[in-house]
Amino acid sequence: MTTQDTLKKTPLYKDHVALNAKMVPFGGWDMPVQYEGILAEHHQTRHECSLFDISHMGEFIIEGDATALDGIVTMSIKDMPVQSCRYGMILNEQGGIIDDLIVFRLEQAKWFIVVNGATTAKDAAHFQKHLKGGTVFKDVSLATGKLDVQGPTARKILKTFVGDIDKLEYYKFDFFDLLGENVLISRTGYTGELGYEIYYPWDKTVELWNALLKAGDIKPAGLGARDVLRLEVGYSLYGHELEENISPLEAGLSKFIDFEKDFIGKDALLKEKEAGVKRKIVGLLSQNRRSPRADNTIYSEDGKAIGIVTSGTFSPILEKGIGLGFVDIACAQTGNIILFGNDKSRAEAAISSRIFYKEGSLKT
Repeated sequence: MTTQDTLKKTPLYKDHVALNAKMVPFGGWDMPVQYEGILAEHHQTRHECSLFDISHMGEFIIEGDATALDGIVTMSIKDMPVQSCRYGMILNEQGGIIDDLIVFRLEQAKWFIVVNGATTAKDAAHFQKHLKGGTVFKDVSLATGKLDVQGPTARKILKTFVGDIDKLEYYKFDFFDLLGENVLISRTGYTGELGYEIYYPWDKTVELWNALLKAGDIKPAGLGARDVLRLEVGYSLYGHELEENISPLEAGLSKFIDFEKDFIGKDALLKEKEAGVKRKIVGLLSQNRRSPRADNTIYSEDGKAIGIVTSGTFSPILEKGIGLGFVDIACAQTGNIILFGNDKSRAEAAISSRIFYKEGSLKT
């Protein structure tokens, strides 16, 4: 049983407490859910810039022939240029999602992989089980701090520390000198805004955190705002839209699967493709401010249960409730009116695109 004493802490735990952050358990970690407030932090990220502590994420280094790694992840990696990164998944033999991840190609035969914090140990065991002899695997999670600088002014702020950061293109990375450390910075994020993810030495992360917060026009933001931001742009969250009993085809992630190669779970996915998926992920757009909530039942207009909500929140951008959920494929047409809730209380929504907000600064 996880208790306050057994929760893991990032190197910034004391700093979060000093900033009066509300701390909550998240994937076995004690994490800040908010500082000033979720709405204020959401606004800060959409219009200026926020700083997120994401040091709970897991990081691995793998060295060896690309063939070994290529047979484990869903996306193609053999053709990846050095200094590029790709999103994809690792699957079980049944085609269920063990985790989603990002692979970075450091060198021709050297890879950096970022996984979810709650699944780090499970993912490490999976890689070690399936990597072939001669491949070196190293878990560097507890040596690697991670700070995300996200928002339309992220480039301007980071440029005061890294003069040539503007050369970095979307979903690319490089090594830069930052406060005397040669560190990996990627042009990636989880907010739908222009942003950078910084991988910094664990025991020096607090120095970078404080330096960035002193730069001006940047404020700390917690997991609460991050969840609203990612939902507005339709990003999946492991444990909600992604699980070992959910396939990438159901989760709407088929574009991150290379069926031209062999990988664990491919046979199960091919069978699923041939038979046709029975359910799919959809967006849920409320008719008012009432929000769908995870585990709410989704009903057709005539009251038949047709699915389940995986995530939901109030969108400050749309001023309406939004959510993601799985529904029976026959009921998944955009524009269909559905109800969400339970036996006692239900509210109306429409099935929509899972991307609710498209005006962000992501690729500027």
